[in-house]
Amino acid sequence: MIVFDQSQIIIPVERLSVDVRQTEHSTSVKEYTMALITTPFGRHSTAAEVVKRIDLSGKRAIVTGAASGIDVETARALAQTGAIVTLAVRNTDAGAQVAADIMATIGNRNIHVAPLDLSDRNSIAKFIAAWREPLHILVNNAGVMALPEQRTPEDWEMQFATNYLGHFALALGLHDALAAEGAARIVLVSSSGHLMSPIVFDDIHFMFRPYDPWLAYGQSKTASILFAVGATARWFKDGITANALMPGAIATNLQRHTGGLRTPPERQKTIAQSAATSVLLATSPLPKGVGGRYFEDCNEATLVTNGNGYMSGVAPYALNPDNADRLWNESLRLLA
Repeated sequence: MIVFDQSQIIIPVERLSVDVRQTEHSTSVKEYTMALITTPFGRHSTAAEVVKRIDLSGKRAIVTGAASGIDVETARALAQTGAIVTLAVRNTDAGAQVAADIMATIGNRNIHVAPLDLSDRNSIAKFIAAWREPLHILVNNAGVMALPEQRTPEDWEMQFATNYLGHFALALGLHDALAAEGAARIVLVSSSGHLMSPIVFDDIHFMFRPYDPWLAYGQSKTASILFAVGATARWFKDGITANALMPGAIATNLQRHTGGLRTPPERQKTIAQSAATSVLLATSPLPKGVGGRYFEDCNEATLVTNGNGYMSGVAPYALNPDNADRLWNESLRLLA
């Protein structure tokens, strides 16, 4: 089992008054009292370093999208803890190859593969119906970036549907499994791209606005953070906490529609470093009992009051509980 020194946890208290204006139709200013969580880990820490000496034998974890990119490294680190890991993927052949590699290199034989397409409501429903066990960790990692305009059969914008709404439906359907043993964590992979756009509630799916792939991506990642806020508020009593994070800049097939990674080399990470924050939120005792927050580089991010070059920090609109409530209700309406 993990042994750690609580003196390593530094929690400075900052009292911040921030402008949380969402749109011209919804303006309010709220005062937040927030204890920022910091850890001994940082931007150069790896997933393997974060899980060192952590024992999650017998615990069950799901990682969506774990057929490529940082999702694979996240699954590998969870396997390193002894957890029973399910790779929820669209391409089950690729997922099977990943599972075989993890079993061969880590030695954990409890790696499973299940089909899941987050843009397909039937696929999500089948996955939920097939899940029979308590669930301790749900890592919502799968995603798409800056797609040319695409829509689901429901006429939903594809990035919002895949990056956020599919994960919302998945977590909602798995709620009872997450609540079964009273200590579950949901990890939502967001992005500094959320700084590009709040949720435009009056036109989430670009039915009136000209479609912009980066604004669509940005609001889908804002939605992921707001889900962490909303889920923690509703499910904390069930022992469920949810946090969102920025993994870091890493060249993967996520950038296939963007012309490649353009982040300056000094700000880029390795895959092992990019998975570290997800793994910390999923496994470490350091953020135990903490929810509704946004992390980067293995520490809680600070609030920023402008776009900040889309590089770091978290926008107040992404942590606003009123926005979280509005998004939750709109999500339930869409899925009804």
